[in-house]
Amino acid sequence: MGSAFVEIQVPGQKLVNGVPFPAVVSSPLTLTDAVKTHKPFLESLLLQSGAVLFRGFPLSTPSHFNDVVEAFGYEELPYVGGAAPRTNVVGRVFTANESPPDQKIPFHHEMAQVPEFPSKLFFFCQVEPRSGGETPIVLSHLVYQRMRDKYPYFVQRLEKHGLLYTRVLGEDDNPSSPIGRGWKSTFLTTDKDLAQQRAAKLGMKLEWLEDGVKTVMGPIPGVKYDEKRQRKIWFNSMVAAYTGWEDELNDPVKAVTFGDGQPLPSHIVYDCLHILEEESVAIPWQKGDILLIDNWAVLHSRRSFDPPRRVLASLVK
Repeated sequence: MGSAFVEIQVPGQKLVNGVPFPAVVSSPLTLTDAVKTHKPFLESLLLQSGAVLFRGFPLSTPSHFNDVVEAFGYEELPYVGGAAPRTNVVGRVFTANESPPDQKIPFHHEMAQVPEFPSKLFFFCQVEPRSGGETPIVLSHLVYQRMRDKYPYFVQRLEKHGLLYTRVLGEDDNPSSPIGRGWKSTFLTTDKDLAQQRAAKLGMKLEWLEDGVKTVMGPIPGVKYDEKRQRKIWFNSMVAAYTGWEDELNDPVKAVTFGDGQPLPSHIVYDCLHILEEESVAIPWQKGDILLIDNWAVLHSRRSFDPPRRVLASLVK
């Protein structure tokens, strides 16, 4: 046990093979000091649990959060190619997906549909929700195991062909859509040629339309291998895209297919959603909480909520 930290138990935590998920820690020290002096301990905890919740620290501003993220000393990942509408708040801190409170955000690995995804992400609760608004988390290898056991042929096809993601982006951001980032803010430019170059870097093909652009990504693997933990993970945005990528420009059923263009069987996608829900843990946010997630181990989502709620995020390369 890192002497600066005490592990605490909170309602809703799960034990997975005897390991608490997520790990929850507190400390009498300031969090920045405790992180700087006990980073190896925290990293081994993250390796073991997949997610660590820091609770009971007097953190109230985006700058406090930024200081904690900086204390870890990880390299920042710029948010290029992601789907969510976000705003930079301070330093390396962004708003989390700003889609409307009545919408759920489905389970996903952060930016699983682009080649450069974050290895870890931090969330910070600045204003706790009046109700709802949890960020459920689930261990990816458990989802893979359950899917493989129940649908071996489907998973075999997925591992062979990967997935193809298609999304139509408008010109500008549409804040009423969970996938409402326009192409200008997706590629951080107003220049179509530059957007094209940045898309190509992400392995994305663009087809320009009258009022926006169609992006095609893939085929990319639907299952990855976590080298550190030596296990396969359900590293894809299949359920998120199939059940959630819907707005005026997008039909979710067309948003994701097998890499060879064949459609995904609807009942299997929805059963996967059921498995994700069943395996997940949703700990209600408290003001000042920081949740560190290993994006190689854990998928996350967001439940609908009654405002106010302000949760900020920071992505690690």
